[in-house]
Amino acid sequence: MKATLDNYTYMNYVNGQWRGSSSNEVTESNNPAKPDEIVGKVQASTKNDLDEAVEAAKAGQKKWSKMTGAERGNYLFKAADILEQHIEEVALSMTKEMGKTFPEAKGETARGVAILRYYAGEGMRPEGDVIPSTDSSALMFSKRVPLGVVGVITPWNFPVAIPLWKSVPALIYGNAVVLKPASEAAVTAAKVIECFDEAGVPEGVMNLVTGKGSVIGQGLAEHEDVTAVTFTGSNSTGQLIGKTVAARGGKYQLEMGGKNPLIVADDSNVDLAVDAAISGGLKSTGQKCTCSSRVIVQSGIYEKFKQKLLAKVEDIRVGDGLNTDAFMGPCATKSQFESVKEYIKIGQEEGAELIFGGHPVSDDAGGYYIEPTIFNEVSTSMKIAQEEIFGPVLALMKVDTVEEAIDLANDVDFGLSASIFSKNIDHILTFIDDIEAGLVRINSETAGVELQAPFGGMKASSSYSREQGQAAKEFFTTTKTVFVKG
Repeated sequence: MKATLDNYTYMNYVNGQWRGSSSNEVTESNNPAKPDEIVGKVQASTKNDLDEAVEAAKAGQKKWSKMTGAERGNYLFKAADILEQHIEEVALSMTKEMGKTFPEAKGETARGVAILRYYAGEGMRPEGDVIPSTDSSALMFSKRVPLGVVGVITPWNFPVAIPLWKSVPALIYGNAVVLKPASEAAVTAAKVIECFDEAGVPEGVMNLVTGKGSVIGQGLAEHEDVTAVTFTGSNSTGQLIGKTVAARGGKYQLEMGGKNPLIVADDSNVDLAVDAAISGGLKSTGQKCTCSSRVIVQSGIYEKFKQKLLAKVEDIRVGDGLNTDAFMGPCATKSQFESVKEYIKIGQEEGAELIFGGHPVSDDAGGYYIEPTIFNEVSTSMKIAQEEIFGPVLALMKVDTVEEAIDLANDVDFGLSASIFSKNIDHILTFIDDIEAGLVRINSETAGVELQAPFGGMKASSSYSREQGQAAKEFFTTTKTVFVKG
């Protein structure tokens, strides 16, 4: 493989070439199911490495932007075909590197293929409007033009989908990209970039630089030649990046945390709501920004819902994501594992009733496994009801009315995703209007994002811009107004 020195040490990808870092240092990426197993090593890059990548992107973007959208789209179609051919290999890497179960990893990789094909088609869509002029002898129109070099900073929880849903629209609209993936998922990212390399994407257009966030991520935020930065990750890091980019007049896009509520009304189908709580809250080990972490249930069915939930959670198998019968894999990293355990401890100390799980799952390999965990009758003042845990922890909360449920759902800093289960149209319409969330789902789990639809949050969950679908054009381009007179 071109991306490796020895089928083990993965390289940066700069100006169409695979190369090592000037530091001559690498960091290990370990398997969270077997922490002693090294999945691969990635470059511990320096500011000089980043500068070279940005310089290459700046030069490559000038030629790339002169191509037609159809020409750019053809490269993306080729990359999609190549990724599809390697879907098993990429999914296996993802499972080994960050613990996601293999069926989920394969599904995410297939989604990456779909993202590439969707945006490849965007190259043939209109890019502006004709605007009436007050001068009858003139033609006035607007056109969308690229920004230049875009810095892409991505997390470990969706190591294929998120880098692609940020990078690919940037590319189709004529920008060049410098991708900085999370170190914990950089091996998988390198495999994705290989698809662009094999597709023959021109030099400098797509670049990969791995390394510390404090060096490469912050470096992208500070770099004067990086016109825009799109980021997904923690609130503290996102706020720092936003301030840094704004201070130099750049453009930024932040997608950060969530504390997503699932409301279950008295008139709902309880069995479907239970399934949604489990799928949305526990799948992917709760490591989704859209996961259901608060389940707000009306008092009339609270006990029934709780008992059905407990009965189904009993059947959940925790284990290595390569085992086909495992519903939940390990936490992605040791630090995340420790963080989830600490939140469970805090929940108990604050008086929440632990009614299921809450303990690490031991195995011979020392994997970072933790049981699915359920707290009963959690109050909104508790940390486990306010802060993003990013683990398999459900907080059950009891209310008397749907109106009270909506007020409780809104009583957090975040506003990413929210869902309600109800058959009452008045409840549904009130929820749609009053819930403070960017993604609203009815009779469905909170998790789940469709690539053709705008995605983003409100309040502390985002910078209020939107990703995916045609809404991506709003961030990755700017408008040029043209007045033509003969």
